[in-house]
Amino acid sequence: MKYLLLLIIVLAVLWFVRGPRTRAASRPQAQPAPQEPATMLACLQCGLHLPRDEALPGRGGVFCSDAHRAAYENAHPNP
Repeated sequence: MKYLLLLIIVLAVLWFVRGPRTRAASRPQAQPAPQEPATMLACLQCGLHLPRDEALPGRGGVFCSDAHRAAYENAHPNP
């Protein structure tokens, strides 16, 4: 009888020790909020699509590089 009581005490202690880890692992994890998609713009010279924050503004539109901006502005002078 005392061995049965000892076994119940040991099992109760193990259940209390392991309980918080098992319960925490079974909870669903919070997922991060989805990010908004970046606005994409096309380079006026070559048509390459790039995010708005990487586009270079120029006369007439946006461009993917300084070379394309200069080439477009040289080919289309101010009226």
